[in-house]
Amino acid sequence: MDVYEVINRRRDVRAEFTGEPLDDTVLRRVLGAAHAAPSVGMSQPWDFVVVRDPDTRAAFHRHVHDERATYAATLSGERAKTFERIKIDGILESTLSVVVTYDPDRGSPSVLGRHAIADAGLYSVCLAIQNLWLAATAEGLGVGWVSFYREDYLRGLLGIPGSVRPVAWLCLGPVARLHEVPDLERHGWRSRLPLDEVVHHERYPTRSG
Repeated sequence: MDVYEVINRRRDVRAEFTGEPLDDTVLRRVLGAAHAAPSVGMSQPWDFVVVRDPDTRAAFHRHVHDERATYAATLSGERAKTFERIKIDGILESTLSVVVTYDPDRGSPSVLGRHAIADAGLYSVCLAIQNLWLAATAEGLGVGWVSFYREDYLRGLLGIPGSVRPVAWLCLGPVARLHEVPDLERHGWRSRLPLDEVVHHERYPTRSG
């Protein structure tokens, strides 16, 4: 696959994981692609915690579904019915998980390029996550980003220091297939905006209303 095909094929996977083993050489290639991401001041502020332990994953799964229920309680009507159909994670079904963290002290005290934009280090971690996701897609694997969790809970679960931020819990592994249409679009939650609506020239557009 060329890079554009990989970008368009990438999906946030929930229900399609097979649980089959993942070759360590392939996992290292995927993590190597993540580690090759650009970072502000070459600070490389990420770490990757590979989680295989069933008990750890089961505990996180329970926490995630408690948070799912909390969010569901804020919805009503058709929105609540739509959300009820949406699977939010593949924690138990995937082969393993990778937790990506952000250490703001990496490269300190003088991180070149971060003096004016404090979040530049966090953006760097997101670039590493995207690299991982695209590399996994190129390898025929699926990735699912789980976002229904409290950061302090995940810190406690994995022994992450208070100064380090857990940015993403990524489910990773072989999949039966990748859907042509993203899950949230298939379920009618949201649709992708046309490109022309988000591309502007010279200045940000004036919003009416």
